[in-house]
Amino acid sequence: MVKPLDDIGFPELLDHIGIQLWRAAELWKSEFDAGMIASGHVVFAHARSGLLAYIARGGTRQADLVARSRLTKQAVQQFLDELEADGIVERIRDPDDGRGRVVRFTPRGRQVLADANVVKQQIEERFRRKLGTERFRQLVETLKDLV
Repeated sequence: MVKPLDDIGFPELLDHIGIQLWRAAELWKSEFDAGMIASGHVVFAHARSGLLAYIARGGTRQADLVARSRLTKQAVQQFLDELEADGIVERIRDPDDGRGRVVRFTPRGRQVLADANVVKQQIEERFRRKLGTERFRQLVETLKDLV
């Protein structure tokens, strides 16, 4: 005999644009992480790599990373400690606030960014081949319009 499902009586889960965008973002992120790992950047196998997207190329105040990433102050601190140990970022005194710190990329971190650009272009080319040039262009334009 089959046991009744536990979710009987719950509303149907809709197949909506949000879930499609989330799945597409997850696909992109998993391909990106795999490409970065294959390029020798094993930090992308760890959650701390997600913080890199919130660091501006000229540096970002550590306090601003908490707001941008929507992580706790403690999580950002731990991830920065690890990224600093990886040699990807460094923290310097904030010239506008002696108590604060600015996080910026090291030369090794700038190499990570350069390699990331290559991986991003490879993913875009795969997506372009799958969708065709015109549909890919339309997708990019549509996403820009939404954001």
